Amino acid sequence: MSQRRDHWSSNAGLVLAATGSAIGLGNLWKFPFITWENNGGAFVLVYLICIAAVGLPIMMAELLIGRRSQKSAVGALKEAVASKWPGGRRLGGLVGFWGVLAGFILLSYYTVIAGWSLFYFFKTVGWTFGGYPAGMSAGDLFGAQVSNAGLQLALSLGFSVGTIAVVYFGVNKGIERIARLFLPILFGILLLMLFSALSMSGAGEALAHVFRPNFAELEREAVLEALGHSFFTLSLGMGAMITYGSYISRKLSVVKASGAIVALDTLIALIATVIMFSVIFSVAGMREQVSGSTVGMLFISLPELFYSEVPFGVVLGPLFYVLVALAALTSTISLLEVVSAYLIDQRGIARNKATIGAGAAIFVFTIFAALSFTGEGILSTMEIFKDKVGWFSTADHFVSNWMLPTGGFFVTLAAGWFMTREATRTELMDGSEPRWFHYGAWRFFIRWVAPVAVAAIIIAVIVGVDFS
Repeated sequence: MSQRRDHWSSNAGLVLAATGSAIGLGNLWKFPFITWENNGGAFVLVYLICIAAVGLPIMMAELLIGRRSQKSAVGALKEAVASKWPGGRRLGGLVGFWGVLAGFILLSYYTVIAGWSLFYFFKTVGWTFGGYPAGMSAGDLFGAQVSNAGLQLALSLGFSVGTIAVVYFGVNKGIERIARLFLPILFGILLLMLFSALSMSGAGEALAHVFRPNFAELEREAVLEALGHSFFTLSLGMGAMITYGSYISRKLSVVKASGAIVALDTLIALIATVIMFSVIFSVAGMREQVSGSTVGMLFISLPELFYSEVPFGVVLGPLFYVLVALAALTSTISLLEVVSAYLIDQRGIARNKATIGAGAAIFVFTIFAALSFTGEGILSTMEIFKDKVGWFSTADHFVSNWMLPTGGFFVTLAAGWFMTREATRTELMDGSEPRWFHYGAWRFFIRWVAPVAVAAIIIAVIVGVDFS
């Protein structure tokens, strides 16, 4: 017996849930990091162009594929391909399963990073009430916690249980309810941190560095990195937005939702960058500490700075790691939903059993990722890809560089070439589309610009560029 399909209750519910999926740790640490590495302003401008030309069209494509079929990634891509090529159902199903597998692997190691936010939340609460320990090395603290196998497993298990609990209750009572509660809290904390950052001495220099383009400092590699991040930041290529799109009713607008999701995700990345840069330009010696590691600023430099440099830091310290945890949770929820929806739609398993079963299976691989930081055993020493040592780095490299771009490339072909013009036009031009949207422009970008852009990412990976 087929199960009744949930739908988002409103456009706001869809936007908050999908924005929560897109907003993750990449917004809070990776975008500020790569913006710093690529000298700010001009890189940001190129990134915004890439978001509009590549990210937004693919976002619309994934949501419309999901809504048209009312099925998760595998079933949706089967129908998308078969609409013009009946013999392509198998190919569409394979690509859809590739996306489900990407979500499975990504969630297995992403949960470990998410668990770190819980550790630092409890630490900062203790420091707020008991004071920051004199002489303590933040780097040593980070190294000790990631190499503590028992602690890593406990933190990861806690985050996994929280993720499973939300997805267990379904789209309306679980995912949408949590998004409506947590996203406003996330925005509120971020605005508090922005207010504090703008009161620091280096805020003016930070704003100029982020928003004043200097194309003389823009290198060719920076354009490719901006293109890559414009794709990766929106949770594209792994079936998440196709799955979320399958819960969109005919009353809601795919175009409006896509525009809002992309705008909110981009805005949060820019706010996080201004916050980070304000700290960098205000604190002596911070410029030298930023380069070299995307996690360094978030989990090594910032904890101590909240108690020595950041205005209202004793309050903002714990709140910041609540922000990190919420951003991570809204992403892990969407990843688990991708796998659970596959089991529900394609295997006919009830949601409660599908969610618990998928969560348990994924956690087995989370254990591998957590133990890869201990420095002992094959999980810590394995090296399949050059300079990627350990299970965690290997999985991250494979998903980021191979699985997501190839999945995204096929989505552009499915929406732009396999689906008929009438099918895509019906989904996008339903009478609720905003004035700024032009179907002909979208069709041009999804057929020509987006495939070429994602193909460029894949070619770059082949020649040795690393997007992980």
